[in-house]
Amino acid sequence: MNSIRLLIIFILLSFSVQSQNKTLKIEGVVLDEAELSIPYAAVSITSKYIGTSTNEDGHFYLELSKKHELDTLEVSSIGFLTSKIVVKEFLELKEKVITLKEDIVSLDEVNIMNPQQYVELAFKNLKKNTVSSVHELKILNRFFAVEEDKAKFFIEHYLKIKDVGPSRSSHIRRIDILEGRRSADYRMFKDANMGRIYPLNFMTRIDPLRRGISIKDFKWTKLGDTSYDGEDIVIIQGVNQVEKRKNYLDPVLYIGIDSYKVYKTRNKASNVVYIYKKNEDGKLYLSYHNHYTRRYMDLTEAQKRLLKTTDKDVKLSKRNEVIVLGIEMDKKKIDVGNTDLHRTKMEEVDVKYNAHFWNTVNLPPATDYFKKSIKELESNFGIPIETQFELVNK
Repeated sequence: MNSIRLLIIFILLSFSVQSQNKTLKIEGVVLDEAELSIPYAAVSITSKYIGTSTNEDGHFYLELSKKHELDTLEVSSIGFLTSKIVVKEFLELKEKVITLKEDIVSLDEVNIMNPQQYVELAFKNLKKNTVSSVHELKILNRFFAVEEDKAKFFIEHYLKIKDVGPSRSSHIRRIDILEGRRSADYRMFKDANMGRIYPLNFMTRIDPLRRGISIKDFKWTKLGDTSYDGEDIVIIQGVNQVEKRKNYLDPVLYIGIDSYKVYKTRNKASNVVYIYKKNEDGKLYLSYHNHYTRRYMDLTEAQKRLLKTTDKDVKLSKRNEVIVLGIEMDKKKIDVGNTDLHRTKMEEVDVKYNAHFWNTVNLPPATDYFKKSIKELESNFGIPIETQFELVNK
């Protein structure tokens, strides 16, 4: 009888432990008051520093344990008031939607400094305002090559990097590629629409916070104002007066008027974007990067015949997306190897395909662009993307 009682108690205790460790899958969408999606909003439990970001369509996915049920989920984005909701209350919502209210800001021009002064203070305080100690970032790097507005090649890497932030180094210390997969390659112009170096290295090369800029070489003007997480932000654009041929790199900086934190950077055309978010100490680290380029290449007569076209040129574009999935600050837990990527293209990296990993890893929700591109890849010869992964990645 005693053994039966002990067995029952053991079963009940096991059930209690399992219940406590139960995974809570948090899925939802962040919208504004006009019901438009808000991309790259930070979604986190700030007190525990667990979090993610919405994708470009405003959707997010977050896995929590049962013990976080009574914690507060905070959602913040540039230009909006921060919203807070208890995890349990969010799970009880019939529609998993978080609506952010616009934070209307109109800064008093009398109290605004000269735009160049804000930029100088932003760079002066970069070390204080960003994560500048050794840390590890888990990253998903996606790359699409597109010809005539149709996806022709896709490659994706899951990796870890060891970094010290933009204030202490213009380069990432270590890049450790753990997993990878690629589609079949349907490109006609294989050497024309892939980068010459690994995308993360190129990302740091054109990052205004990392590459270093001669502030006095630029003419700085205020474009507008907004807010982020309770702080007013001034939006400042720089136009290089010395190297005008590099105007695609002219930066637009979103700078807090009190802290001088740079919450976002982009170029004038907005086809190069960097989004930053706070860690538990309020310091910023990279959350998202997108780099999209497009150009036209002249066709030879032989290429025209092959393509059965009379057009003089072809439109080529590429899109690189870097999604930061997590940060590790504990030096004892940082474990990053080193993949030799010296002037290496992403497609040249030899990574074994692990189907189980890609089927079980917690990826961000697929965006409309991602789904559209995958559909285009499948339509080339009617081969499902999963079949392409199996055939190509060996």
